[in-house]
Amino acid sequence: MSVQLHTLSNGFRIVSEDMPGLQSASIGVWVNAGGRHERPEQNGIAHFLEHMAFKGTKNRTALEIAEVLEDVGGYLNAYTSREMTAYYARVLADDVPLALDVISDIVLNPTFDAHEIEVERGVILQEIGQAMDTPDDIIFDWLQAVSYPEQALGRTILGPSERVRSFSRADLSDFVAEYYGPGQMILAAAGAVDHDMLVKEAERRFGHLPAIRAKTPDLGVFKGGEHRRVKALEQAHFTLAFEAPGYRDDAIYTSQIYSMALGGGMSSRLFQEAREKKGLCYSIYAQAGAFAETGMLTIYSGTSGDDLPHLAELSIDEIRRSANDMSEPEVARARTQLKAGMLMGLESPSSRCERLARMVSIWGRVPTLEETVARIDAVTTDLVSGFAADMCKSTRAAMALYGPVDNAPDLDALMARLAA
Repeated sequence: MSVQLHTLSNGFRIVSEDMPGLQSASIGVWVNAGGRHERPEQNGIAHFLEHMAFKGTKNRTALEIAEVLEDVGGYLNAYTSREMTAYYARVLADDVPLALDVISDIVLNPTFDAHEIEVERGVILQEIGQAMDTPDDIIFDWLQAVSYPEQALGRTILGPSERVRSFSRADLSDFVAEYYGPGQMILAAAGAVDHDMLVKEAERRFGHLPAIRAKTPDLGVFKGGEHRRVKALEQAHFTLAFEAPGYRDDAIYTSQIYSMALGGGMSSRLFQEAREKKGLCYSIYAQAGAFAETGMLTIYSGTSGDDLPHLAELSIDEIRRSANDMSEPEVARARTQLKAGMLMGLESPSSRCERLARMVSIWGRVPTLEETVARIDAVTTDLVSGFAADMCKSTRAAMALYGPVDNAPDLDALMARLAA
């Protein structure tokens, strides 16, 4: 398998990886424009724009967009994150040019029809309502908000309902003009793909775009805090976060391995102590997420209101204990889990395609898998223990609670327990 990368004269990048033996391909356009690029009054517009891409272009109606790839057995979708918006498809090899035609059409030629804007406004408001009714979904928005208060990184991707109700056609067009330049776009493809064909087609479809100078988003600063919302739910939902490295920091691999050892699987400390030994919960896990310059190590669990104080304190105790007795076998297992998860995931052209886009966005190149594996293997037990020790010394953390959480200890009490 070989990765090829080409940049057009206007800054538009094309990256692809041929995967011999496959009969299908994944292809998409990733745009460096997400929630963190929005001003406060724009909060939610990147996501609204992603929805509107499917609601009609100069060349196709909304129904034609829905049908054109499904007619050949393909699949078309999109998502918005805090740092990127992606428009992607999965098709058979012969239909890659068709997929690129559709994707370029919805990215470059949306009509923003007034009627369709109102229809999609209603859809997004329903999506916001659904998120509010999903405790183990909305609680992470609250955790993000208290981790990065009054910052773009802390705002929800969907946006508040009052903003969504106010967006106009001009607002959508202005955001496109501000951020959808060729230098902010990456065409990525993996599977049964021909790189030379992709470059030729990209030149034809995107080569005419004038370069723009998009504004660099403000740096995110993890500050921490507590959000607690009492409600009569069956379970108390508990999340706790500490600052972790950003994805350009080599220490990201240490944080990922630590999160695996702490709460990444059935053999992890939190799972064994909280579920298997104490029976405090059905689900508990830890994960390390990252942005360009900062990140979050997050613990989540759901339990009863009565058991929540014990569960919260147990989570703190496991973090503290891990700084002192992290073992070589635990770290070796976590390293293996991290490598296996990455390599198994990359057997899918969709996962590989997304990795290509993300790596080019982060590094301007695609590190080899061997390079990434070597960085994972370089993480020692001492590094992991040191990471845990630094967490114990931290003066900043974030916590979000939802449900019957009246009796939960406050964040200050948990941080005092961590430092003890």
